[in-house]
This record gives sequence, C-alpha cells and structure tokens, in this order.
Amino acid sequence: MTYDIADPGLAESGVRRIEWADRSMPVLRRIRERFAAERPLDGLRIAACMHVTTETANLIRTLQTGGAQVALAASNPLSTQDDTAAALVREYGAAVFARQGVDREGYYRHIHQALEIGPELVLDDGCDLVNILHTERLDLVDGVRGGCEETTTGVIRLHQMAREDALRFPMVAVNDTDTKHMFDNRYGTGQSTLDGIVRATNTLLAGKTIVIAGFGYCGRGLSERARGMGGRVVVTEIDPVKALDAALQGFRVQTMEQAAEHGDVFITVTGNRDVIRAEHLARMKDGAILANSGHFDVEIDVRALADLAVDIKRGVRPQTDEYVLADGRRLVLLAEGRLVNLAAAEGHPAAVMDMSFADQALTCEWIAGQDLTPGVYDVPKAIDTEVARLKLASMDVEIDALTPTQEEYLSSWRQGS
Repeated sequence: MTYDIADPGLAESGVRRIEWADRSMPVLRRIRERFAAERPLDGLRIAACMHVTTETANLIRTLQTGGAQVALAASNPLSTQDDTAAALVREYGAAVFARQGVDREGYYRHIHQALEIGPELVLDDGCDLVNILHTERLDLVDGVRGGCEETTTGVIRLHQMAREDALRFPMVAVNDTDTKHMFDNRYGTGQSTLDGIVRATNTLLAGKTIVIAGFGYCGRGLSERARGMGGRVVVTEIDPVKALDAALQGFRVQTMEQAAEHGDVFITVTGNRDVIRAEHLARMKDGAILANSGHFDVEIDVRALADLAVDIKRGVRPQTDEYVLADGRRLVLLAEGRLVNLAAAEGHPAAVMDMSFADQALTCEWIAGQDLTPGVYDVPKAIDTEVARLKLASMDVEIDALTPTQEEYLSSWRQGS
C-alpha cells in the first residue's frame, strides 16, 4: 500500500482521537455495524478528497467495513490532522496522501496519487478531484460509476459542468440534504467558525460589531451564534430574499462598503470570490479581524491586502498574521484566508458530522446499486429521513406517527374543511 503522510509514529495519538470522535457519531456507527454484516460496497474502489480529520476517519472506516478499498487525499492542507492520517494508514489500512501545511504543488500531487486507485466511486469536497478527473485524468473517467459532493461550492461547480454537458459521470449533491446543509452548515459552521476565531485571537466577541458576509445556512447559523455571544451582528447579502430574512430576524443589513468602517470582526461565508476587496480593506479600522469560513481562500482578497501592507508580521499568534498599512492601521488575517474553523480549530463537532457522513455512506451504498446517467442528483429522500430517524433514536427522542385516518385525509382531495 502506498501513502504519503508526515509521521507514521503519530498513529497511536490518532487512534485515540478517532475513537473519541466515534463516541459522538452513533448514526455512522450503526451504519458501520450493518455494513459489516451486509458488505454493500464489497470490492469497490473509492477515491476521496476530503478534510483529513477524525470525523472523516470514521467515514473511511465505515466504507472499508462495507467492503470498499479507499484512497484519501486532503481537500485543505491546513485542516489535515497528521496523527489522524497516520492512524488511517497504520491502524485502518487506508491509503492516505495528506500532510498538514503542504504547498499547492503537493496538494494536487496528493489528489493524483489518490486517483491511482482507479476509482469506481468518488467523494469530493469542493470538486477539485472531479475537476482533475475531467481535465487531467480522462483515462480514468469511464471507470467512475458516480460520486458524492458535500459542499455548496462543489455543488455549484457540478451544476455548471452539467449545464455545459461536461460532466461525464453522475454526482449526488449530498450537501443539499436537510441533515447536511441545515445541521452541518447552520449548527456546525456556526459554532466551529467562532471557535476558530476565538482560539486564534482570544478576542472577546461580546460588544464587538461582527460583519457576516452571506446569509445562507452557514451565515444564518453564524449570525445566530455571534448574537448569542453578545456580538452586534451586521449581515451583507446580494440576495434580496435572504437580506429580508436577515432584517426580519433583527440583524442589521448593510453593503460591505457601509459595514467596512465600523466592523470589528469580518467573516465571509458566501462561496464566491472577492467578497472583501481592496476598497473595503482601505476603510477598515485598526485591529479589524478578517476570517473566512467559505470553502476556498478567495473570498478575502489576500493579494490586495498584501499590496496595501508595508509590513506583514507572520504568526503573531497561531494561524494569525498581522498586516500593517502605511497609515499604521493593522488588519489581522486568520488562517491565511482559508477555512478558519478547520485551520484554527477542529471543524464541525463530531455530532454534526455524524449526520453528514451518514448521508455520504448511505449514498455510496445507493449509487453502488444504481445505473445512473451523467448529471447532478439529489440524495433520495428516504436516505435523509433514515439519517434523521437514526439520529433521533440515538438521542432517545420519539415522535408521533400518522394515524390511518390522518394518512387518508392527507392523500385525498375529496374531503373538504
């Protein structure tokens, strides 16, 4: 088995962390138990490009238990946990290509190495693996039966490919399930982003003006939690409906140009590029903190920030760089503009990723039994419902069921009021 990891000797530490996360992932654990008995993925080769974290490790273990052979590359160099990578290789027999902090060249080399497995299924986090298959590894495309994408950014890319008839195999938008985008994005991103900012800066959020760019599920969860910690929340948006939603929830809605002057903390969660640009940076107050929790490091224009600076002080705190401008103002950039919740903290809590990765595991099982044409597919509703049911059961929560009379009422148009 080939692999490229930082230090195999870290495996023991990684196992402890993986097992700790597993305690909070009862849904995935139940699926793993069933997979062990039924082996629904027997013999399948899976290439994955995902964050190499303890939660991902438990997904990989589940896929392997189902019979799959898995090769894993990192979807973000700053989020890679070297001890988790070591444990996956040494203790669980996965082919892992990931090192914390690897450069851009190494990042893409690792994706190519994972693809050498000759995948029949792919798991992607941001669509980079799928993109490489369609641009540089066309020799492997015909062997891919389908795959899953778990991020908003990646799903946007897949729909663009499908509209241009460029997508060569079926991909399932796992991101769009309720148990993923509602809970993972809203509760997971909301909590873990603030966790990363506080770890990196040790700043007090209470009383601060916190500017949040984007009011999708991530922005909504982040706004709720920032307000809960005493922050004065300002939302920026391009969508009138989402902006109205934010305003009616009591958040102040402004343009980024308006918010730039009085914000203390700026957080981007849009999935788009150049959300904070040079003209915004030029208006910010001394000490403003810049953080990104969107998928790629393009939401904050880091090049423009560097061009404005006369001095850059790297590592003033872990994952914290200070850019000194000509007039003496200091702007603080976290995690190099990459995902602050994974680079400066540990990402989503395992209890949240339990549902997201349960969706992934069950969707892999579903794809393995289908003969789909190229395109972007939704996760079958039955999978989303089953994940929610298993999660409730693990929480000892019971819900009502429809009576026969109620089912008849809902299925008939003949009964009036």
